[in-house]
Amino acid sequence: MVLSDGDIKKYLKKGLVIKPFKKLFLQPSTYDLRLGDEVRVFDNYKTGLVDVRKKADLTRLVKLDGGGFVIHPGDFVLGATKEYFEIPGELCAKLEGRSSLGRLGLVVHATAGYIDPGFKGWITFELGNLSRVPIKIYKGMRIAQICFLKMSRVPDRLYGDSLIGNKYQGQKGPTASRFWKDYEKR
Repeated sequence: MVLSDGDIKKYLKKGLVIKPFKKLFLQPSTYDLRLGDEVRVFDNYKTGLVDVRKKADLTRLVKLDGGGFVIHPGDFVLGATKEYFEIPGELCAKLEGRSSLGRLGLVVHATAGYIDPGFKGWITFELGNLSRVPIKIYKGMRIAQICFLKMSRVPDRLYGDSLIGNKYQGQKGPTASRFWKDYEKR
């Protein structure tokens, strides 16, 4: 079940955290998310291959200023929400792009749009430009939306449980892939 605006407000009093929360961004069944102050860009010249078993420093952080940031056709960058989240055990969430930006060719999230119960931190998302023209984005702009879904019951283990080995609990800002950690011995 997807939460309505009224249910989202109720859960804000029962464990759901969105900081800062702006009433203006609450939609009928979603909450609009803003782009944080940084993006993570790929330095493609550093390698000809990504080996998912090895830790690699393929990105760098770029601070966004008032002049914006241009995503060229075919570019792929990581962004993060301005909002901090704590998702209670009885909820999970889905991040999606905004229709108005999708109509310009800007896609938000390639595959990582699911947020598990128990997640705490800022949400990293992927930005890609599918159009043939550059698109300029700005820090603080409404760039995505999130909906909350009620779980059938609270999971036995929440995101962040040490036995699961979650890699992104508490992340801040656009966080590069930590897939290589799947190959670490536990």
